[in-house]
Amino acid sequence: MSDLTVAPHERGVLRLFTLDMRPEEAKFLREPGAADQVLGVDGLDPSHIDIFPVSDLEELGLYGYMTEGCGVSAGQLDRNALASVDGWVMVLRSAAFNGHPATLNPDPRLRLIGLFTEEATNWTGGIIETESAKPFSAPQTVTAGDTPRRVGSAILALVALVVIGGILWLIL
Repeated sequence: MSDLTVAPHERGVLRLFTLDMRPEEAKFLREPGAADQVLGVDGLDPSHIDIFPVSDLEELGLYGYMTEGCGVSAGQLDRNALASVDGWVMVLRSAAFNGHPATLNPDPRLRLIGLFTEEATNWTGGIIETESAKPFSAPQTVTAGDTPRRVGSAILALVALVVIGGILWLIL
C-alpha cells in the first residue's frame, strides 16, 4: 500500500501536499468538488480538507500547525523540511474519504510531502483498587426521611377515579 492509497475506514491519517499553482487556482480548490478533480477521486468531504498559504501561519509555521493544530507527534516531523515549504499547501484528512477506500491520482502540480498520523487517545487504564471503587461500596442504610410517601399518590389516584366516574355518569 502506498501513501496515495486510502484503506477502507482509514482514520487519523493526514496527507500533506504542496500546491505548485497560482494563488487563484489554489483558492479555487476550496470549492466543493475542486479538490476531487486535482486528487483524481470522487466524493471527498471538503470540511476535512485544509488549503492555505503557509504564510498565513505566521510564527506558528507549518511544523506548529501539524503538531499543535493537527495532533501529529513531533517525532514524525522534520522541522527543517517543513520550514522550507512555502506557497500553498493542502492537508487532506482521512475523514474526507468518508470511510471509503481510494487511490489518489494527483495532478502533477500537487506534490506529496508526507503521510502523518494523528496521536490517538490512549483509553487503556489500570485497575482501580481503592475500596470506594468497588461496586456497592457505598453505605446501604435507609433513613426515615428516605422512605417513600404514598399518601400523595393515593390521593391523586382517588381524584382520578372520581373524575373518570363523573365523566362516565354524565355520558350515561
